[in-house]
Amino acid sequence: MNNSKLKKIIKEKDLINKKILINFSNIINIIKKISATIENRATVFTCGNGGSAGDAQHIAAEGIVRLNPKKNRRPFPIISLAMDTSTLTACANDYGYENIFSRSFEAMAKKNDLLICFSTSGNSKNIINVLKKAKKLNISSVSFLGGNGGKAKKYSNLSIIVPSKNVARIQETHIFLGHYILDEVERYLLKRKVV
Repeated sequence: MNNSKLKKIIKEKDLINKKILINFSNIINIIKKISATIENRATVFTCGNGGSAGDAQHIAAEGIVRLNPKKNRRPFPIISLAMDTSTLTACANDYGYENIFSRSFEAMAKKNDLLICFSTSGNSKNIINVLKKAKKLNISSVSFLGGNGGKAKKYSNLSIIVPSKNVARIQETHIFLGHYILDEVERYLLKRKVV
């Protein structure tokens, strides 16, 4: 075994992270949008498929519990639409897998809420459908995407596109950005004594 493969992956990650800085204004706008949603006592909903479902749940958990163990604050209302297996499987069975997120979102979402989608391709039908539902309900949406953003890009109010076709690199960048954004949201809200 040698470390050339690891060096190659690290170099690839470094290049992707440099390219992400192109999205910096979107990152700032997403921080502001999430902060305003929480400040207004509205709810942030997250969703994704597979590893992206894991990212959606991870960010929701960091919001509800806390990101920084040295900061005690009230829980942020961030709910993953991918965490209730009974609802997911019933909806997939009765209405089709493409509606598993839009159905739950329609049931719970209210004015001033926010939808955050994670998708490496940006082309998953259930992601497109929940983004369309958000538009129909006049609820803002944010998408963490990969490749060229896929179809989800045109249905999202704000998006961050990781310029890679490598699913592992895209998901690693999504969770890295999710942590950064949530840390900034937490810092902003604590400074304003909102939490």
